[in-house]
Amino acid sequence: MKNFIEELTWRGMIHDITPGTEEQLQKEMTTAYVGIDPTADSLHIGHLVSVMMLKHFQRAGHKPIVLVGGATGMIGDPSMKSAERNLLDEQTLAHNVECLKRQLTKFLDFDSAAANAAEMVNNYDWMKDFGFLEFIRDIGKHITVNYMMAKDSVKKRLTEETQVGLSFTEFTYQLVQATDFLHLYREKNCRLQMGGSDQWGNITTGTELIRRKEGGESFALTCPLITKADGGKFGKTESGNVWLDPKLTTPYKFCQFWLNVSDADAEKYIKIFTLLSREEVAELAGKQAEAPHLRPLQKRLAEEVTCLVHGAEEYHRAVEASQILFGNATTDSLAKLDKETFLSVFEGVPTFPVERTILDAGVSIVELLATHTSAFPSKGDLRRTIKGNGLSLNKARLTDQDYLITAADLVGGSYLLVQKGKKNYTIIEAV
Repeated sequence: MKNFIEELTWRGMIHDITPGTEEQLQKEMTTAYVGIDPTADSLHIGHLVSVMMLKHFQRAGHKPIVLVGGATGMIGDPSMKSAERNLLDEQTLAHNVECLKRQLTKFLDFDSAAANAAEMVNNYDWMKDFGFLEFIRDIGKHITVNYMMAKDSVKKRLTEETQVGLSFTEFTYQLVQATDFLHLYREKNCRLQMGGSDQWGNITTGTELIRRKEGGESFALTCPLITKADGGKFGKTESGNVWLDPKLTTPYKFCQFWLNVSDADAEKYIKIFTLLSREEVAELAGKQAEAPHLRPLQKRLAEEVTCLVHGAEEYHRAVEASQILFGNATTDSLAKLDKETFLSVFEGVPTFPVERTILDAGVSIVELLATHTSAFPSKGDLRRTIKGNGLSLNKARLTDQDYLITAADLVGGSYLLVQKGKKNYTIIEAV
């Protein structure tokens, strides 16, 4: 059995840990869980830290449980939040839970006959029939208000100058999460709960409830909240979260996120988000130090994480797509792009709409770019560019000033990519 704590320590993935945790994990196969509230129908890369903890846990011979918070998702966790979360209805939660299940199967082995096969549970299954009087009698009496008020997540919200305050609903969140730990301790012999460092208060309330109600010993382990070297929030871009669902964040954009991280972040992230060994990471860090302009850390990080989330085929498509913008791509490689990837690659490029009927009838390149659109300021300027071999259409050099554009030239049935020189792009969109 691999030493799970040792593995997480060198990867920089331990923030807090209760005494005796490592001894328990070395003694026997242990069950641990991580909770994820289904507030959306996709995980984002912020969730990946906890998911990778579970992956390492299973690889070390232990049994992981993913708790999808169908019940707690209805409440909202006050930890690290400045305002109360919008409550979700049952139908939306059920949809989100199903979507998260499909994504998590890429990381954990749920299907094998091994003793440490992963499990997924939904706390709505045991919380839905829990009556209020039963809850305050069986759970509430064991944890004092003083204990709950001492938690950082509660103190922060009560002392904020904004006076947002803390609803009773959110105040009881730690009791509901503690009830989850107690239930899994009883039903699944789950001895450890893991999560982000913002969850420490909630998790230790669970260990305290288990101690007081069962006289049992349980454990807590948290990982640091991941930030960027410049102090910015990890996983956030100008367009929002980086999602694991390819419909929300294309594999191309996903891959580009990792390729564009700083050198300092790349060395930190490659330990957290990949399964590479300590020796492999050290070798890559050495290459980075020798030739930082080649960015070996970023390239390997992007490859490993994109393959893990989207598969090798999508990774290679993302690399090919990046060559269209930055390398010597061909018309064939452009034609392979789906609409979403095309728009990701050329995000921000000036776009001119043109009536599809014009293309259906056929129109000369000069008329299209200088009359039907203002992609070029004049016909004369366009003709000079073509004569000087400075114009490409869909990555193919265009030398015929009378070339007739038709709908057959459209990439993905919608776009024409016009390139003047090496880096000056324009998109014509058929509408």
